[in-house]
Amino acid sequence: SDRDWMRRNMEELYRLIEEKIKKAGYPGEIDGREFYDEVSDEADSQENGTYIFMIKKSDSIYYQGCMEIMDEQFDLHYVDIHDSDKVYHVDFD
Repeated sequence: SDRDWMRRNMEELYRLIEEKIKKAGYPGEIDGREFYDEVSDEADSQENGTYIFMIKKSDSIYYQGCMEIMDEQFDLHYVDIHDSDKVYHVDFD
């Protein structure tokens, strides 16, 4: 069914997000679904255009990234994961 296809596609997307972040060298735990949901929430609150955004995870960890927002969708260009004094650059293009 369409719903199963969509669910499988989203699971694959979450896995790819986790893979890209690990490949960038980030040693922390990352949940692809949670990451996607947080970025998606940022996108939902904006008009169409290109934005730099920041998501604070804890006192020492935050995400800073760039996304382009179009009607009903967004394109995540990159995210820098700031963890204390280290930065992990994750390219999504």
